Amino acid sequence: MMSKKTSCRAVAVNKKARHLYELSEFLEAGIALTGPEVKSIRAGKVNFVDSYVEFRQGEAWLVSLHIAPYVNAGYAAQQPDRMRKLLLHEREIARYAGAVAQKGLTVVPVRLYFARGKVKVEIALGRGKKLHDHRESLKRRAMERDMAREP
Repeated sequence: MMSKKTSCRAVAVNKKARHLYELSEFLEAGIALTGPEVKSIRAGKVNFVDSYVEFRQGEAWLVSLHIAPYVNAGYAAQQPDRMRKLLLHEREIARYAGAVAQKGLTVVPVRLYFARGKVKVEIALGRGKKLHDHRESLKRRAMERDMAREP
C-alpha cells in the first residue's frame, strides 16, 4: 500500500515568535477563512505581528493575524485584523487552555502553510524569554556559525 505524500508549502513564518518565546508542543490547526482571505494568503500578504491564540467558551480564536484585503474581492468588505476561529478537537483545546491558565504560557502561531489544499496554521506553547535567555541564544548561534565556518 502506498502512502500519500503531503506537500506543505509554507506561506508565512513567524520568526519573531522563536526570538521572543521558548516554543514547545507544536500542533497543526485548521483555520476558518473566507474566499478572498485564502487568495490573499496565496499571494503571501500575511503578517504575524503580535498575533496569539485566545480561548473563549471552549473555542480557540486566532487574534490579530493581519491578512491584507484581496484586491479583486468584489463588493464584500474585508476586515484584515478580525478574529479567526481555529479548528481543533475539544481535547486539544482543553489541554492548551489548561496550560495557558495554570502555567502562564502563551499559545502563538508559528507558521502558516497549505497542506492538501487547505490553509493550516502551526501553533505552539511558548514561555516568554528573559533578557539573559536572549543573550544565551545569541551566543549559542554565534558559536554554531563559527564552528560551521571552520574547515
